[in-house]
Amino acid sequence: MHTQFATILLFLIIGALTVPAMLLLGKLLRPQLPSAVKQSTYECGEVPIGDSWIQFNLRFYVIAILFLVFEAEIVLVLPVATMFKHWSASSEISSLLVFIEFAIFIAILLIGFAYAWEKGDLQWIRPEQKNIPDKRKP
Repeated sequence: MHTQFATILLFLIIGALTVPAMLLLGKLLRPQLPSAVKQSTYECGEVPIGDSWIQFNLRFYVIAILFLVFEAEIVLVLPVATMFKHWSASSEISSLLVFIEFAIFIAILLIGFAYAWEKGDLQWIRPEQKNIPDKRKP
């Protein structure tokens, strides 16, 4: 039994040491010919203007995170959907339990999606709130 844990520990140690070893190997083997062009910020072939440390809009990150969440949903939904016919043929109770678990999973994601939608995170351009004084009030 302890040998199984030792094997897992060995794999964790090898995995943790592989990343720094590959980074060090890459640093030793790559050519180091710095120039002003290589040190500049790459802007898709355009000449960079200004500093590269600008503050990006947070909406880019929110949309990216939502995209990853729903991509993960598809990755988890596809195997269940392909095996559901097999499970339903084997027994009705197990297929009902799989369907209920699947429905709970989709419901949790839809609640998160509705929350993001209600919060306005899915709107790319939000309308500006302008404080227009009410002329009717004295």
